[in-house]
Amino acid sequence: MAMLSAKLVQPPLRPCLKLFSTTHLTRHENPLGLPLRSNSAPQMPRRGGPIQQRHIPHVKKVIAVASGKGGVGKSTLAVNLAFALAMKKFSILGRRPRVGILDLDIFGPSLPTMMGLQHSDEPTLTSSGSILPIINHGLPTMSMGYLLPKSTENALKEDAAIVWRGLMVQKAVQQLLFDVDWREGGHGPGLDLLIVDMPPGTGDVPLTLGQLVVVDGAVIVSTPQDVSLADVRRGIAMFRKISVPITGTILNQAYFVCPSCTTQHQLFGSPDAFRSMASTLGVPVLSELPLVKGVSIGGDSGIPYSLTANSQQTEMDGAGGAVWRSALASAADRVWKSLGQEG
Repeated sequence: MAMLSAKLVQPPLRPCLKLFSTTHLTRHENPLGLPLRSNSAPQMPRRGGPIQQRHIPHVKKVIAVASGKGGVGKSTLAVNLAFALAMKKFSILGRRPRVGILDLDIFGPSLPTMMGLQHSDEPTLTSSGSILPIINHGLPTMSMGYLLPKSTENALKEDAAIVWRGLMVQKAVQQLLFDVDWREGGHGPGLDLLIVDMPPGTGDVPLTLGQLVVVDGAVIVSTPQDVSLADVRRGIAMFRKISVPITGTILNQAYFVCPSCTTQHQLFGSPDAFRSMASTLGVPVLSELPLVKGVSIGGDSGIPYSLTANSQQTEMDGAGGAVWRSALASAADRVWKSLGQEG
């Protein structure tokens, strides 16, 4: 499949003009500095009234990966889940699905680092003013991190900070949702599935997504600690309140398997409370993933763990690495089936 080639797509069109203007009107109406377009995205109503949900252009299905709490490995799982899905060949398609990743964490985007794109050039624009995704490892991606200016002359993009109020955040999210052209090179077929990496919490961003976009499911990520489970309950309650179906939940860092043995060490507590919560709330458990060193290394190096498998890594991670890959592949199958698709 063309989108799974390791070659970066050469941007054929003009660069994205990030204005980040200080004028009151532009900052609130067009925070990403995109050209004005007649077919604007749906707007949050100022006073009551129904909100019109719609599909993201050129995207068939949308899965949000979320958690009420930060630091549970949500972004890592979102990236690896996207690759696990993209590398499968489903009979209903007769090919591998076209999968993309959208990072909606405005204030702390981590997708560029995890995809090895933190030093990439600015995204380009189509003739109609849509943003073209940046592709690496064969998957198209979009993140606020690609649009950040350097904070100083010698600084990196990741050093820049977004200091925006709620209205600008909502508008930036709308532009990332509706002003990205997910077709390869701005033409051809779109995506079969878009994985959306959500920020932690239950604030403006998930509310904007749930109210404006037809979301086909949400995967909730947790760790075994009680403080994480409490936030996960709130996240599930929020998605249900805005009528987003819960695909299932994943327990990350469930246990650690020593590379020299096969004993499971529950470093962060027993998974019993997690399983009880899922059962009480009627949420399927998609998988329980062990704590694996290589997963963290892959995220920092920009090469997701789902793409790597060599003898050195197998020796380093031991049985835990094989269990992690198998459990994630199982979760990917269940996510695909939840969309009404067959294997």
